[in-house]
Amino acid sequence: MIYADYNGSAPLCNSVKDYLIKRLEKGPFANPNAIHYLGVKTMMGMENARSVCAKILGADFDQVIFNSGATEGISTVFHSILGCDKNTKKIIITSGIEHSAIINTANFYAEEKGYIVKSLPVNHDGIVNVDSLQKWIKENQGNIALVSVMAANNETGVIQPYKEINDLCTQNDIPFLCDTTQYIGKTPFNFKESNIDFAVCSGHKLGAMTGTGILLVKDPTTLKPLIIGGGQEKGHRGGTQNYLGNETLAVALTSINEVFKNINKLSEKRLAFEAKVKKAFPAVVIIGENSPRLATTTYISYPGIHGQAVQIELESVDIFVTTSSACSDNMPVTSKVLKAMGVSDDVGRGVVRISLCLNSPLEYYDQLADALIKAYSKLTKVKSF
Repeated sequence: MIYADYNGSAPLCNSVKDYLIKRLEKGPFANPNAIHYLGVKTMMGMENARSVCAKILGADFDQVIFNSGATEGISTVFHSILGCDKNTKKIIITSGIEHSAIINTANFYAEEKGYIVKSLPVNHDGIVNVDSLQKWIKENQGNIALVSVMAANNETGVIQPYKEINDLCTQNDIPFLCDTTQYIGKTPFNFKESNIDFAVCSGHKLGAMTGTGILLVKDPTTLKPLIIGGGQEKGHRGGTQNYLGNETLAVALTSINEVFKNINKLSEKRLAFEAKVKKAFPAVVIIGENSPRLATTTYISYPGIHGQAVQIELESVDIFVTTSSACSDNMPVTSKVLKAMGVSDDVGRGVVRISLCLNSPLEYYDQLADALIKAYSKLTKVKSF
């Protein structure tokens, strides 16, 4: 079996499995906020995990806020910046390729609080237009409440110019939220060096337990708790902490940190895989091919063949990919990301996303190429649309 949907969710990594087995055997299990011995020991384990996460992510200890995942982190940032009655700035800037967690939250504040949402255009290679941002900042000086642009796209794997965007925001005193959900764990990231105000990640993308995550905050005093509760996480996030899950974040990040050395080899193998498929079928399109991309992601389409049909063919030989497309009445539609890139429907409806992890065996790409070529050979005889 080849699992190739790591951008969707990663299975528990082996180091996390081993850790949990040992951890469940020896304990302790207690409320980490209790002052008795078991509570203090549980808290120490979780705070040690925070320290490990901070070191690997290049953050200070108190800049790491544990939560349930990136979506909660995003909501917390929007609530902190836009939920303040003293805020008079009314423009939110995002992009046309953001995850729905960003888009839907921005739209909520537009509908409920009267904010204006402006969406940055992207080029055909899937890269956000920084010149447009610079122009909008100049035209709306003093009225931009928040800029939110991702570091790497979850569908295409295209890496965005988030450092340039952050520089513009810093120069103009605009809070910048960078959705690093697909970036962290797939390429090295240092929070302090990035100088970003807010970054997020989800444990299930890293091989940690589902329902865990981290909000990285440059200045924790800017946060307003989305969940008030009993003042846990130093008042930033109420509720008894998921200490076991938080510990697995540290284990997973440690494991990932040890395989960053594989990035170049994996990227070279991915490029060879893409070239092999394109040689067999020159009509094949690699989305974002000319852009910097994550080493682990290929978004590929054969115009005129449904991505769902390709997915079914691959699944029949135990290869699991996704189309990343919404469906209505069994009619695949071009995703909002591809529409923002100006991708035509005949290409957009045919995409499948292949996403591995940094320690996936390189030979997976040989098997993927053979299986994909066989699928295309079969399906080109009965084109789907």
